[in-house]
Amino acid sequence: RREPLSLINLKKKNEETGEEELASRLGHCKAKATRHIFLIRHSQYNLDGRADKDRTLTPLGREQAELTGHRLASLGLKFDQIIHSSMTRATETTEIISKHLPGVKTISTDLLREGAPIEPDPPVSHWKPEAVQYYEDGARIEAAFRNFIHRADAKQEEDSYEIFVCHANVIRYIVCRALQFPPEGWLRMSLNNGSITHLVIRPNGRVALRTLGDTGFMPPEKITRT
Repeated sequence: RREPLSLINLKKKNEETGEEELASRLGHCKAKATRHIFLIRHSQYNLDGRADKDRTLTPLGREQAELTGHRLASLGLKFDQIIHSSMTRATETTEIISKHLPGVKTISTDLLREGAPIEPDPPVSHWKPEAVQYYEDGARIEAAFRNFIHRADAKQEEDSYEIFVCHANVIRYIVCRALQFPPEGWLRMSLNNGSITHLVIRPNGRVALRTLGDTGFMPPEKITRT
C-alpha cells in the first residue's frame, strides 16, 4: 500500500480537471529518495545462558562488534539511525557499534527479536520449533518487515542510510520478502556473526541486494556463525 496510486482517494477526483489533477496528486505521493538498509547480525554470544539477560556477548563477540562498527564507519556514510532488537546480544552489539558512529541515535524494538518466521522449505531435522512459534513469531517478524522495509516517504528529500541490528532468522526472512522470493527458503542462507547485509530500496519500490552477510572485513580467525 505504498504505491502512489493507492495513496490517493480516487472518489475525490475532480471531474473538470480529470487526468491533469490526478497526475499532480500522484506527483505529491511519489517517493524521491533512495533508502539504504544495513542489516547487521549480532556478534557471537554466550550460548549457555538460560535467560536472554545471560546471553551476553563473548570476548570474541565484542571484538567482532568492534570490527563491524569500524567497517560501517569507514564507509563514510551519514547514517540516520540504528534500530536494534531488544534482546541482550543485539543491544550489546549496538552499544559497541554506536561508539564508532557518534551522534547516530539508537532505537530499541521488540519487533526485531529473534524467532521462527515461517516453516522452512525444505525442512531441517536439527531445528523444529513448536508449531505455535511460527504463528507468534511469524506475525511479529512480518510486522517488522512491513514496518521497516519499504520505499522512502514522499516527504523525504535526501537518500537515507539506516542500520538494523538484529538476528539471522529475521534478516534472512526480510531478505526473501524484500526480493519477493519465496519466504519459505529463508533457512537456505547462512549469516556470520557481525555480518553486514545491504539492501537498497529505490523510489519506485524496486529492491536490490548489494551484499549478503559480508564479513570480508574480519580476519578469518574471528569469523563465527553461532
